[in-house]
Amino acid sequence: MRLLARREHSRLELERKLAARGYPSADVEAALDRLEAQGLLSEARFTESMVRQRVQQGHGPLRIIADLRQRGIEDPGMALEAAQVDWEALAREVYRRRFGGDTPQAPRERARRMRFLQGRGFPPETIRRVMNDVDTT
Repeated sequence: MRLLARREHSRLELERKLAARGYPSADVEAALDRLEAQGLLSEARFTESMVRQRVQQGHGPLRIIADLRQRGIEDPGMALEAAQVDWEALAREVYRRRFGGDTPQAPRERARRMRFLQGRGFPPETIRRVMNDVDTT
């Protein structure tokens, strides 16, 4: 219960944490089943919360999907659609916060900035559009 009091967790996260603390797997499964039955553990609530948090941090859809899959969420695509995020606008904002309004002069600097956006989890076509807009301004 203390783990859930701090933030939402996925079932897999709680399984891992409790197993690391030495609890028997049968007890862990029973406890997690009870928590789900009581509505205290919810994959949907966890997914929604994590998507919202990652968007606020400036992460793109590819990174968010990878993070959700790592935490045991099988189909994160629906949660991203439900969030209704304008990924291109988010990428522009992340770029502006990191690099300001200046245009990269050297190809090497342009590539570095593109890698930054790629590392944040934005798709290549979104990165190209953002960089093309930066180059024309």
